[in-house]
Amino acid sequence: MREKIVKYFSKITPLSAEEATVIKHSAVIKNYAKGAVLVQEGQFSKETFFVLQGLVRQYNLVDGEEKTTAFFTEEQWVIALNNLGDKPSAYYWVCEEDSVLMLGNDDSAQKIFSQFPRLESIARKIVENTFAEYQQTILNYLADSPEQRYVRLLKSHPDLIQRIPQYQLASYIGVKPESLSRIRKRLMKKP
Repeated sequence: MREKIVKYFSKITPLSAEEATVIKHSAVIKNYAKGAVLVQEGQFSKETFFVLQGLVRQYNLVDGEEKTTAFFTEEQWVIALNNLGDKPSAYYWVCEEDSVLMLGNDDSAQKIFSQFPRLESIARKIVENTFAEYQQTILNYLADSPEQRYVRLLKSHPDLIQRIPQYQLASYIGVKPESLSRIRKRLMKKP
């Protein structure tokens, strides 16, 4: 798993041997069982996660009903852009499959950055990319109909459709499970 982390960072920019070694040896990797809660609404957390294997779901509770707002799979960062330790979380992060995650936090990152300043610019690029992905997801959600959201998800993450229950998928695209069934039937009838 540690090699996967180095490979991921190397895709962003070539790493020196020293940088690769520090990333590899400083990585904190943990296994989580399906159903493990990483962060709860109202909890203060400084941790970020990188999905090496598995699936993490982000959701809010609205009038007691779960509203799924994101899924994170392999090689995706689970980062709270709005509450890095100084504000309580507005949502839950839960492992929907047995998962292997790399944990990170600002304190440990700052220690590494002091030794290897270039890694800070790589971390900034990761946060910028993550923010851009979130922003595009929000834009698509606001501009697309539920059917368009479903089709976009089919094209961008076809494996996700098989990995999550229908009620979570329906919540993610903004409909009830019955409406998702109708969308699927309509799409099957299209040539």
